[in-house]
Amino acid sequence: MKKPGKLSILIILAAVGSLALSACGGSKADTTPTVAAIQTSAVSTFAAGLTQTELSLPTNTPTETPTIPPTATATSSTPLVTATSAVPTTFCYGLILVKDVTIPDGTVMAPGQTFTKTWQVQNTGTCNWDAGFKFVFVSGDRMGGVPLALTQPVSPNGETEISIAMTAPSTIGKIVGHWRMSTTSGTLFGADVFVSITVASPTATTTGAVTATATGGAASATPATPTVTATP
Repeated sequence: MKKPGKLSILIILAAVGSLALSACGGSKADTTPTVAAIQTSAVSTFAAGLTQTELSLPTNTPTETPTIPPTATATSSTPLVTATSAVPTTFCYGLILVKDVTIPDGTVMAPGQTFTKTWQVQNTGTCNWDAGFKFVFVSGDRMGGVPLALTQPVSPNGETEISIAMTAPSTIGKIVGHWRMSTTSGTLFGADVFVSITVASPTATTTGAVTATATGGAASATPATPTVTATP
């Protein structure tokens, strides 16, 4: 059930008051307010109260939703620079073989035969070969050779001879050993320099004619009987 409003209550109270004044029988009509006047006053009072109440209430101001600007993409007119390490176009150390001074390729050796291999090489780089650089074995058959350390520097375009003492192995056939120059820190550089020999079985040499006779599968040499020619 809906409750009566404030205006209705005031009107009712005004009506009741008017009836009460009428019942009292007041004779001074000119000084007694009429019902209409009381109603008008009540309505004005109530309206003023509503106005004050409305003014005291907080204003319901709609909240403004902030506009989010589109994300700006940062661009730069300066091209990206990729950092790269500087790599020299030419390594400053170089070596080539000028010639074999001793033991040409394919030299025949007996098993265990000792020899000294000598190469003539040239510095084709732009840096000196410092004293302490080593000529070292890298692959193949070492043949007893040991690394050789330079005792003097070799300038660019300079030449030097390198000699390594070696011993032919007991293996029959072609034997090859590869060597290279290295810096004091062990960095190899330059051309591959090698020694190549052929190890063969030793053969017996005799003077005069011999006859080979098979004995039990083994060949033995028997001197031939000389022929004597008699003269009268």
